Amino acid sequence: MSRPVITASIGRVFCMRLHAFYHVPFEDVGSIKPWAAAKGYAIGTTSFFADETPPPVSDYDMLVVMGGPMGVYDEKDHPWLAGEKKAIEAAVGAGKPVLGICLGAQLLSVVLGGSVTRNPVPEIGWFKVDMTPEGLAEPVFAGFPQSYYAFHWHGDTFSLPPGAVHAASSAACANQAFVYGHKVVGLQFHLETQPIGMQNLIKHCAADVAQPGPTVHHPKQMHAGREAFKDIQALMGRLCDALTA
Repeated sequence: MSRPVITASIGRVFCMRLHAFYHVPFEDVGSIKPWAAAKGYAIGTTSFFADETPPPVSDYDMLVVMGGPMGVYDEKDHPWLAGEKKAIEAAVGAGKPVLGICLGAQLLSVVLGGSVTRNPVPEIGWFKVDMTPEGLAEPVFAGFPQSYYAFHWHGDTFSLPPGAVHAASSAACANQAFVYGHKVVGLQFHLETQPIGMQNLIKHCAADVAQPGPTVHHPKQMHAGREAFKDIQALMGRLCDALTA
């Protein structure tokens, strides 16, 4: 079973209940955790890699779907992917705010009628993201700069689901973000990553950076960009504020 959380309303203050889907033990919600703690919000988790099952959508107010090294179509190796897609579909159908990050964004795309393919090149490290005018017009991205550096670690890319707004791109990947129905957001890049999260990816996915190149940073380059962690944490908090408003 998933790890439940106990929440309550104190007076007229509502305690938001977040829930996160995890695919591997080394990719968690990162800076979303201190953001939620500062707000007094609770976070429950479902670790699919540990054979946990997700709770009904009535048990949470917002869903965060995290990343992982597997692909969205790898149901033969990871049978739980089929059930996870149904759980994501249920959350969207129930009108919950949903944030998908990296693999999570790809799962969202597939659930909403899109597809996932190999990106022309892998994109790993610190690279600039450019918001589209349509993306900046979405309330969830209010106050975002037109361009900023984000952390990336992906080899696949999603297509825009029917009816979704193309929100961002990068030089190496055309579809970096989308918004569906104003409160469902897919991010191919990472704003939640903290230094320990980056170190864990370098450790557990070392083969991905064995051959650095123009779109794959050497771990030393990644560590050199550590000053950007403060900026992406602020953007992650801004996006979460908008999704939970």
